[in-house]
Amino acid sequence: QLQLVESGGGLVQPGGSLRLSCTASGFTLDYYAIGWFRQAPGKEREGVSCISSGDGSTYYTDSVKGRFTISRDNAKNTVNLQMNSLKPEDTAVYSCAAVATVQDMCTMMAVGSWGQGTQVTVSS
Repeated sequence: QLQLVESGGGLVQPGGSLRLSCTASGFTLDYYAIGWFRQAPGKEREGVSCISSGDGSTYYTDSVKGRFTISRDNAKNTVNLQMNSLKPEDTAVYSCAAVATVQDMCTMMAVGSWGQGTQVTVSS
């Protein structure tokens, strides 16, 4: 079973940056399409971004386009989410998961288990 651990969350002022990491243990993360999701208090979980295996094609939800960047660090067996120009509405628990693919393109359909997530709070 895929086990992923999220890290890198914290408290940041509006306009600030954070870098989240999704780390795998016991398997090679590069073989899987990975997605980042977030859940704000009182809201449903939403897909934020995903990265495909192979060509590494990416997807971003509209609200984070131009501000967030998803990438792989194969040497560290991680998938990172660089978040810039953060807004209060980005406040949520962020989680990563393996995601399904369609014609080798990642989707925001999570498969497998969820980690505990990492809290991101954007506030002045």
